[in-house]
Amino acid sequence: MTPDPQESRRAHRKSVSIAAEVIDAISGRRMGQLGNLSASGMLLIGSEAPRNEAIYQLRLPLPGLGATPPMIEVGVQEQWHEEAATPGQIWAGYRIIAIGENETAQLQRWLETNG
Repeated sequence: MTPDPQESRRAHRKSVSIAAEVIDAISGRRMGQLGNLSASGMLLIGSEAPRNEAIYQLRLPLPGLGATPPMIEVGVQEQWHEEAATPGQIWAGYRIIAIGENETAQLQRWLETNG
């Protein structure tokens, strides 16, 4: 039996119910909307496929932590991507490979909140 990739994740992913746009911190280009986020990775829903196994420096908001959501910056590596059921949309999974101590604390606080 082939292992289910959904079951092999190391960290619980929290869905994002508020529009949260993710930006490439180097180019300023929009990468997509945050679909879900964990301490070790994220799902982005965008209009362009990322490069296979590419490394990106991303800036993303943590919606729900106050009136103005804090922005964190993380280094990620593309793990997979595929066309979504909606034409023109791409789902892409990323693994977090670099994150600062302050950003780690903010992300952990966000993951522990309800919603």
